[in-house]
Amino acid sequence: MTYVPRLKQEYKDRIVAALTEEYSYKNVMQVPKLEKIVLSRGVGAAVADKKQIDHAIDELTKITGQQAIATISKKDVASFKLRKGMPIGAKVTLRGERMYEFLDRLITASLPRVRDFQGIKANGFDGRGNYNLGITEQIIFPEINIDKVNKISGMDITFVTSADTDKEAKSLLTELGLPFKKN
Repeated sequence: MTYVPRLKQEYKDRIVAALTEEYSYKNVMQVPKLEKIVLSRGVGAAVADKKQIDHAIDELTKITGQQAIATISKKDVASFKLRKGMPIGAKVTLRGERMYEFLDRLITASLPRVRDFQGIKANGFDGRGNYNLGITEQIIFPEINIDKVNKISGMDITFVTSADTDKEAKSLLTELGLPFKKN
């Protein structure tokens, strides 16, 4: 028997039925699903210090368990001393088993470690069923050793769903366990 992540199994067993009942889908394939999670991090100090990019890539790789890549600038910006093709950030895209494992760790271990946590804001939807979440400190992840962090910085987490509307996407993410704030 092969290993199936807890949230993936819960999606198949419980969440599909709950969303079908709520939105009265005619077919199981109409039920929205989580397609990918993208973690990205801009490193503005990388223009002066190239090692900042390596630290960002290492931290994202530790957090996700998948090799992160450097993002490069698309054009020159003289006021920032930025040239086209210079690395200015890091990102990693998670799909499948790793995506569900990361989401499970985010919900159960990382978000509760945020100081004064009241829930995540529900206004990060883009109108097409995708949700953006900003994390202010990377030290909320248990994989990061606080003694080895050279600079505390945040990151953006994007949840890409197959939902058509923000309401459907919010229902899906709430069922998966994301703790949204109550209005």
